[in-house]
Amino acid sequence: MAGGATPKGGYLDILRAPHAARLLVGTLVGRLPNGTGPVAITVFTRAEGGSYSLAGGLIAAYGLATAVGQPLLGRAVDLKGQPRVQLPAAVVSALGMAALAVTGIGNLFLAYAAVLVAGLFTPPLEGGLRALWPSVLGREDRVHRAYALDAVAQEVMFTVGPLLLTLVVALWSPAAALVVINALGVLGALSVVVSQPSRTWRSAPREAHWLGALRSPGLLALLASFFFVGLALGSITVAAVAYADDRGNEAVYGWLMAALGLGALVGGVAYGARQWAGAPERRLRVLVLLLALGYLPLMLVPGPAAMTALAALAGVFLAPAIACAFIVVDRHAPGGTVTEAFSWLVTTFGVGAALGSAVSGPAVELAGTPAGFAVAGVGGFVAFLVLLGTGRVLGPVPPVRHAVGGGAETTGPATGQAEKNPRSSENDRNGAAEPGFSAGLQA
Repeated sequence: MAGGATPKGGYLDILRAPHAARLLVGTLVGRLPNGTGPVAITVFTRAEGGSYSLAGGLIAAYGLATAVGQPLLGRAVDLKGQPRVQLPAAVVSALGMAALAVTGIGNLFLAYAAVLVAGLFTPPLEGGLRALWPSVLGREDRVHRAYALDAVAQEVMFTVGPLLLTLVVALWSPAAALVVINALGVLGALSVVVSQPSRTWRSAPREAHWLGALRSPGLLALLASFFFVGLALGSITVAAVAYADDRGNEAVYGWLMAALGLGALVGGVAYGARQWAGAPERRLRVLVLLLALGYLPLMLVPGPAAMTALAALAGVFLAPAIACAFIVVDRHAPGGTVTEAFSWLVTTFGVGAALGSAVSGPAVELAGTPAGFAVAGVGGFVAFLVLLGTGRVLGPVPPVRHAVGGGAETTGPATGQAEKNPRSSENDRNGAAEPGFSAGLQA
């Protein structure tokens, strides 16, 4: 991986930009319901007298619905704008969780329906924020640092979110926690959509195509790779539980996951604090390879202190790889599909994590705890091999800003075009109208 120089301003330069801090904080608060969803559902189900199996079923339904809803809502954002989609979706999702809190688990049909609604209408705030960064920050180097800051902020959210949930449960009840966390989510979404960048943002013109963002071969290659990155991360969650059981100390699991998050936090801060030379597509291959190599020592399953240190090491390249993936998505998404494309990355990563959890369990039962961590190593290396084998379609491309406030685009310096030049099918490497669609239709 090519070295780089420290860019001027750093993270403070990002946060001082007009609207940037508000958008980042609003998005994180708006995503609290999704970030704490599995824990909240488990705590509520157990408090209502339900089994872990029922909690697992509800979580699976919620996760599946979220995976389906994110790219669909992302496409709707690209077509209709952020306020008309994000806020209504947040309200409906919150009402779904409120319905679960009110009706409980006595009627399983209603319980599953409630979590399905909550998951399906989870607003694509994550993809929406990344679509806004170019119009808010302008320069390409600042946008890239914002992606790194975004990845770091996610680690903070996944740490603070469960702690906040636990606090509300202690002060009131699990049912109240469901309502409060989702009410905060609506307020976060509201803070984002009433901001000037969100209100004025318009997606670039798009070719009519039923596949939308998925017509990009480069994006498909990236999604395939990050499916296996998600698989690796999901397998570590289960393997860490098995490791804690082997040691007879449940607290060890918390230490391992905290160390993994701390490693990602440190890695993301360090990565975003520098300006990297070379194409991000090539850099992403190196980062994913280093990520895979970091998972291998976990198979040694040493004592808790050494294992915690190895978990921190395993997390170091996670946030940098995710931040670099954001850049690659932005460069390979077809014109007018950037929010949908980012949402597909979220979905693919989540589905991979769910499968990793499902695969790691049997691996532990058949061959012990080291086999569970071996799934993570295999997933990481398969992710690297996918990137390596798809170099032709995931090659470097001239950077293109997908949209800015008011619907115009800004092209990067490599294109040599003037600012406010709408992206057309001529400069969209993925531009291809689907036969049977008229030019006036959008997909």
